[in-house]
Amino acid sequence: MQPLFGSALLWNAVVGVVEVIYIFVVIGIMDKLVTKGFPSDLSRKVIHIAAGSYVIFWPLYDPTHWSKAFCVLMPMIWVLLFLSKGLANNREDQAVKTMTRTGNPRELLRGPLMFALVMVILGLTLFNHMSAVIALGMLTWGDGLAPYFGGKYGKKRYRIWGQYKSYVGSVTVVLAGFIGSLLMIWITGTGTGLAVGLVALLAFVAMIVEAISPRDLDNLLIPGAVLLVYFILAGSL
Repeated sequence: MQPLFGSALLWNAVVGVVEVIYIFVVIGIMDKLVTKGFPSDLSRKVIHIAAGSYVIFWPLYDPTHWSKAFCVLMPMIWVLLFLSKGLANNREDQAVKTMTRTGNPRELLRGPLMFALVMVILGLTLFNHMSAVIALGMLTWGDGLAPYFGGKYGKKRYRIWGQYKSYVGSVTVVLAGFIGSLLMIWITGTGTGLAVGLVALLAFVAMIVEAISPRDLDNLLIPGAVLLVYFILAGSL
C-alpha cells in the first residue's frame, strides 16, 4: 500500500504501532474479563487468534521500503514479554494467569514463545506471501481452537505415540485451519492463483502434525510442515 501521509518509513512505523495497540487492547480486555470470571482457557485462545491474525495488517505496509519489517514489531514485543514474564516467575502476575494453562510462568518460555518466534520469522522472510498466511492460519485458527473444542466436546479419544487426542479436536484443526486460512488470504489479498484444494490439503497436513507433535513443539512443527508441503506442491514459497 502506498503511504497515505509522510514517508514510507513514517507510514510503516505508524502501522506497526497500530498493530501493537490492537493486540494490547485485546489483552487488556481479556485480562479484565478473566478477573470477572471469563474462562481463562478461552481467553488464551482469543489472544492466540488475535495475535496470529496480525497478518491482516500486512496489506497496509508499503512493501517497497525496508521498514516493512515493522510488521514484526508486535510479535517481537511478545517475544520480549514472554521472556520477561517467564523468567520473572511471578505466579501472581495477571498476564501470566491470562496467557498460561497452568499458571506457571515457565510455560510462557515454551509454546507461547515459539509461537511468537514463528510470527517474527515468517513476517521477516515471507512477508505478504500466501504460504506464510496459510501457515499462520493453520497454527492460529486450527491448532489454536483444537484444544478448546477438543477438551470441551471431545468425548471420544484416540492414542497416538503415547498421547491422547480427541476426534473433535482433530476435526477442529482441519475445519478451523481451512476457514481461518481462507479468511486471512481474502483479507490480505495474497490469494493470487489460490487453489482451495491446496488449502484443504494443508489443513489435513496440519491435523496430522498436530496429532503426532510432542507437547509444546506443535507451534514449530505445524507451520514447518505446512510450508514444506506447500513448497513441494507449489514449487516456491
